[in-house]
Amino acid sequence: MDNYTFRYEVQYSDLISIKNILSESGFFNDSEIDIAVSLIQEKLEDIRESSYQFIFLEDEFGVIGYTCYGYIDGTKSSYDLYWIAVDPNYKREGYGTLLLKKAETLIRSKKGSHIYIETSSTSLYEPTRLFYENNGYKKEAVLKNFYNEGDDKVIFSKKL
Repeated sequence: MDNYTFRYEVQYSDLISIKNILSESGFFNDSEIDIAVSLIQEKLEDIRESSYQFIFLEDEFGVIGYTCYGYIDGTKSSYDLYWIAVDPNYKREGYGTLLLKKAETLIRSKKGSHIYIETSSTSLYEPTRLFYENNGYKKEAVLKNFYNEGDDKVIFSKKL
């Protein structure tokens, strides 16, 4: 885990890299993957001033993980963490935590005070929920049957 770098500018190659990471993770459906890739495309084309910010984690072989976050319009200092994903070949090596901590540092540097994250309540996402809790996030709300019958939206937050 010594030879990695962070990158903040979006590149066209990220369209494929991120699609592959999300597809191979087993956590995201086709619609979610399409949304994630479209946010990268939007940033590349600069269609409008995008509030989405990206952090790419790379090693000598390419992108191994990324996160996407952004300021929540209408709030004083709150941010959403929309996506965080690590290539399955690099799972359980601390890269997810590294990306999360880097996002927190950048948000803090922009005077952000709160981060909100949403995820699914299904058993597939139990490790994801534990990941957030282990990184200091608290469960704030559960919206019943949000994604589908029996699949609640779980909202976590952290005060920076």
